[in-house]
Amino acid sequence: MATGAVVSPPPSLAGARRGLRVRGVLHRRVAASPMKDEPVVSTNGGKDEMGTDSLNVARRASHPGLSSSLCNPMLAVPTSFYPVEPSDLRFNRLRPSVEESDCKYKRFFGCYVAREAIIDEEYWIAAWLRAEDHYEILSGDRYVESFKRKFASQEFHALKKRCSKQQGEKYICLVAVKNDDLKRTVLNSVVGTLDICVRHPLHGEKFPAEPGKSQFHCRIYRPDQPKFGYLTNVCVAKYARRQGIASNMLLLAIDAASLNGAENIYIHVHKDNLPARSLYDQIGFRMVDLDGAHQSSDLCLLSFST
Repeated sequence: MATGAVVSPPPSLAGARRGLRVRGVLHRRVAASPMKDEPVVSTNGGKDEMGTDSLNVARRASHPGLSSSLCNPMLAVPTSFYPVEPSDLRFNRLRPSVEESDCKYKRFFGCYVAREAIIDEEYWIAAWLRAEDHYEILSGDRYVESFKRKFASQEFHALKKRCSKQQGEKYICLVAVKNDDLKRTVLNSVVGTLDICVRHPLHGEKFPAEPGKSQFHCRIYRPDQPKFGYLTNVCVAKYARRQGIASNMLLLAIDAASLNGAENIYIHVHKDNLPARSLYDQIGFRMVDLDGAHQSSDLCLLSFST
């Protein structure tokens, strides 16, 4: 749970979002079967997916195997319309090799690897997957792509700021990345994301608040109390679902939180999201009895004891 981390939808769509799920919880709809990966046409004899340094080419190129609007990199590129901090984003950057991505937290499964995000492009695609998930039910709206770009741009910079914190909270962004012998771009490699926050409870806090509904204005931690972990922003690209990506990211998140001293790990889920609740139950999450404390009629709090 990161205070101030949730980016509110633009006012013009705020009303349309009423009744939809809170960000950070697995979407209730489990989507379609996976698409077959297809390499992108190369400009250097087929050795690389993309062999040019031109961002304009990256914007125009087709990227088969990406979900919905990620198929058009133009939609995933931040624009100067939204004032943001400078970054070194290059959307034709190749995915780091296993040797280059030397991470403290890593889990191999099937043709994927779950690990920490290590470069700006991975943080950006993580932010974009969240934007797609946030506006998924409004995919037919005329202006939704513009709202998604703004949402992703804001989340990208907020995410990097959270992960750079050195005191009080340990924030980790995990990504699930394709792990094969092809030289892929980062844009065509990241298929899932999840966030972990490990910290001591705040004064007056017993359980993590629902995403975006923290009522604690006091940011004084209680180091005499054991640390806990809180998981948010579980997202998987639509074409890559039903391949164990979410479950393996969750298992890695539990290990990472435990290594950082968390005794209990929490996550919110919609009460009627039966597929997600079944997944969490299989992993070992159990319903938390809040002892009469106020909670949303739509969400329930689950915990996992390490």
